[in-house]
Amino acid sequence: MLGQGARATSDAAHEARRLRGIWLTRGKDGRLTAYVPDGGGLRRWTETRPGGPAWGESDVVPAPELTHLSVAQNADAYVHFAGRRERPAAEGGVTVDIVHAIQYQTGRPLSAWQSVGNPHKEADVGARFGAPRVVVSPSGEVTIAVRNGRGGMMVRRERADGRWRRWEDLRCRRIEQVPAVVALSTGYVEILAATDKETLHWAQDKPGGGWGDVQRSKRVVAPGSLAVLETSPGRATYYWTDPAAGVVAYRTDGEPIDLGGAPSEDTHAAVRAELDGLDCTVLAHRGSSGTAFVGVAVTEDEANGVWWSDTGAPCQTAPALIHDAHDRVVMGVVGRDGAPRVARQTDGPGLSFDEWRAL
Repeated sequence: MLGQGARATSDAAHEARRLRGIWLTRGKDGRLTAYVPDGGGLRRWTETRPGGPAWGESDVVPAPELTHLSVAQNADAYVHFAGRRERPAAEGGVTVDIVHAIQYQTGRPLSAWQSVGNPHKEADVGARFGAPRVVVSPSGEVTIAVRNGRGGMMVRRERADGRWRRWEDLRCRRIEQVPAVVALSTGYVEILAATDKETLHWAQDKPGGGWGDVQRSKRVVAPGSLAVLETSPGRATYYWTDPAAGVVAYRTDGEPIDLGGAPSEDTHAAVRAELDGLDCTVLAHRGSSGTAFVGVAVTEDEANGVWWSDTGAPCQTAPALIHDAHDRVVMGVVGRDGAPRVARQTDGPGLSFDEWRAL
């Protein structure tokens, strides 16, 4: 029988492995869908018509035993899910693998979850296999990147015939967190990962090709804060939290730019939007106060200022951002009560949101 201390440790460990977050997607029909963890799956809400504002009743998408989830869409708006699955092992401990599923149409069931495996043979190392990031290239190739159980970086890609290639080892050490991965409109995939002392960047040598030499840079990245956005054709901007400077923006041919803000220990959401005739980047994070903050800067001109504002909406994890069918920015959060809420960009100058709507 577990004592109180052991039970508390077990409960804390279970809580740390509980799937958390909110994900927003837009289907080919223009309707938005919101996904939030719910017991052994994902609770799903879908707009009743493109552009809302009404949402239909929720349903549950099976997603058993996931501790982490990454979501991406291809050119046909198919939704790709990649999750880290953790199950009790017969001999004790846990068994970890990465699983993948697809939602082909808005509101329709997912395909069966397919295991894409775990490259480690040793049980203790395999149990430390990390959280995946999934992206889909313009060609339709699916790429999943994961920190391995020894602190390296592994990649697995789906071939054109639907079969998965073998795990690729990018041969590095001491990675401590989830990477940022982007499939650029030019067909290249890039990865940025971080150790406790530096960042490591890989880019494909050609679309769908191999990986060039790693580029290293002495940067400090708060664990779990990496994010990325394509900010011009073939050019990625990476965002993270610097423990001393707040949010930073970084492009591999320059120096990090301090953006300010007061983020908590979560990642960042980012989308581009035309505001007052300017190409702008909209950023969102959970602030240190526990509410959702939003920032706006002219795209790739962040050095001239980022305008941050507190939405006042309490949130458990990082917000999500997306465009609706009318190209308005929509923000989603999970409140302290566990319920999802969304706010939609209003007409008028600058960026402002309407009242939060509980789903």
